[in-house]
Amino acid sequence: MNKIKPRNLLKLLLKLGFTAILLYFVLKKINFEEIKKIFQQSNPFFIFLAFITFFLSQLVSSWRLLSFLNNIGLSLKFGFNFRLYLLGMFYNIFLPGGIGGDGYKIYLLHKKSKLPVKKIFSALFFDRLSGLWAVAFAALLLLFFIPENVFPIHWIVFIFIIGSVTYYFILLKYFRVFSRHFFSNHLKAIAVQMLQVLSIVFILIAINFKGNFPPYLFIFLVSSIMSIIPFTIGGLGAREYVMIYAALFLNIDKNIGVFISAAFWLISALASLSGIYYAYRSQEFKTSTPNP
Repeated sequence: MNKIKPRNLLKLLLKLGFTAILLYFVLKKINFEEIKKIFQQSNPFFIFLAFITFFLSQLVSSWRLLSFLNNIGLSLKFGFNFRLYLLGMFYNIFLPGGIGGDGYKIYLLHKKSKLPVKKIFSALFFDRLSGLWAVAFAALLLLFFIPENVFPIHWIVFIFIIGSVTYYFILLKYFRVFSRHFFSNHLKAIAVQMLQVLSIVFILIAINFKGNFPPYLFIFLVSSIMSIIPFTIGGLGAREYVMIYAALFLNIDKNIGVFISAAFWLISALASLSGIYYAYRSQEFKTSTPNP
């Protein structure tokens, strides 16, 4: 393993610091003993089902990414792409101060294919954008099931439809290569989010929750948007922080919200460990890797 560059060490320290600050504010707002009690009483079988559905969501997510890579002429086998995806997951959570999962994928695919970095970056960018669109779509659906909705839902639906149509025509006019298989790729993105929502449902069932599920699922999706921004360690702290303050608007139990978020992070971290073999033992992705 190469030495960490000073710039990347600074990035890691900033992420650790920001994560610690968010977690500090979260811990001040919750009852830690209550969350500990929820954890101790949770059903391991349903937590396991939550893990399985999350892992399946990553399988579909890698399939979606493969479609975007195919759009730029990269013909990869599904197995190779999924193994690289697992490696990227591991890098994002366990090596957050280095090149990062997406950065390493771009580097390796550029080395192997000789395609321009900009082209590969664009494929990953539009893959992420499709995921962001799917989060918004799933959150919008859940709004219809939230009692005493405090949101102007008709306006939100209108803005979402206008935004989606604009998004499609911008792709069609300026990024035509990524408009191919638009609908199938975005169906895959919806499938990813639905599987992750199902993962949260299993977590709620695991703690024998008897209340209304949609508000928790909605806030989870909203918090997912925050976790995409790479200023914390794998989204840790960001989701929990959003859960705390969003709970004020939807009148939900913030302790349960934080437990859901923390459990989901632990599940994603556990799933990411599957990439450790490809980081340290496998020779498949060795191409004189850049310094982390």
